[in-house]
Amino acid sequence: MAEALPFRAVRPAPDKAPYVISRSYESYGKQQREWELENNPFSFLHILNPGFKFHKRLQGSARFTGVRNRYLEFLDEGILVRDEKPGYYIYEHSGAEYAAHGIFCATSTEDYRSGKIRKHEDTLHRREVLFADYLEAVRFNAEPVLMTYPHNEAIAQLLAERMQQPADYFFTSPDRITHRMWVVHKPDAIAQISRVFGEMPALYIADGHHRSASSELLSGRLERKNQEAEAHRYFMSYLIDESQLRIRAFSRLLTDLNELSPEDILFKLDQHYRIHEQGELIYKPERKHTFGMYLAGKFYALHLRESAYSFGNPLRELDSHILYETILKPIFGIDDLRNDQRIRYVSDPHPGPGIKSAVDSGEFAIGFSMLPIGFREIKHIADAELTMPPKSTFVEPKLPSGLTIYDI
Repeated sequence: MAEALPFRAVRPAPDKAPYVISRSYESYGKQQREWELENNPFSFLHILNPGFKFHKRLQGSARFTGVRNRYLEFLDEGILVRDEKPGYYIYEHSGAEYAAHGIFCATSTEDYRSGKIRKHEDTLHRREVLFADYLEAVRFNAEPVLMTYPHNEAIAQLLAERMQQPADYFFTSPDRITHRMWVVHKPDAIAQISRVFGEMPALYIADGHHRSASSELLSGRLERKNQEAEAHRYFMSYLIDESQLRIRAFSRLLTDLNELSPEDILFKLDQHYRIHEQGELIYKPERKHTFGMYLAGKFYALHLRESAYSFGNPLRELDSHILYETILKPIFGIDDLRNDQRIRYVSDPHPGPGIKSAVDSGEFAIGFSMLPIGFREIKHIADAELTMPPKSTFVEPKLPSGLTIYDI
């Protein structure tokens, strides 16, 4: 069974929490990030951008040292507070269109190694090493791995009962997301949560494959150095019921037609697809194995000829893989989905208008849309130890940095 343990979190002082938490560093534009740093002395961005106070841009080991120093300063100043005893942290965020709740806990690097924590994406070793180096230097992790599990009524009831009580944190951030968090420290409640999660045969990574792999890499590294502390054998995760997960698809945009005419492309597509021209009417796929295509000012519905395609395993049933096998690779010559500069990935809840605008602008030559995959497909891929093509899922919730922090 997969472990989901309580841990001693570092978290913002309750009166500072609305000012401390941040989105992922990369999600800020330069001007927005600079405004936040200049106007909010409590922002977690000061820890992530430690050179700001000296008007310097730090890199490499100098940045890692600076991150560690800013983190310790936030602790010394009482902006962040370390819990005295382990706990679980039930967290809900809600916006205008989407609400979700789950639980922060510590998950095991050994479970990751043994396959009790299951993955569905490949990782890049250089990114694993870079983040492991970062974690070893700063000795904390503020970005949890998002994991999911099949619906479990016992867990759902436990969380619902706790969430009926007043929250320890309750605030709204500038992006109009309302955050509530309940701290679970009582031994009987901890034992109850540990028991129901302890019966879970496996957990599934929804978002954070590189963070998981880096934590496992660091754990092995520190074990070889004979470090006896237990903390590095675990990493912080946020566990969420499959029903709370929201998955969007990425559209594919190509910068050229691989020296083919629109007529050539339609002819080649006919081998695997029934093609229905939609004209200027924006088309959105309504079922699996159907794609939307925008080419030369027209939308098309592409329906897979299933008799012309061999399914065989869970990966070959995945629409992002079908698109690659039948269109992107054979027609457009795109072998490397991760590095080919001719392909761009865009996540948009309303992909049709976005694809049309991108192609009509002249920046792109053609665009494809598809339905999002579901958790069951993720589970089947992970259980079969297969990996999805890059950008097969855009997963929410996107969790804030700095709300709970795990000391390594």
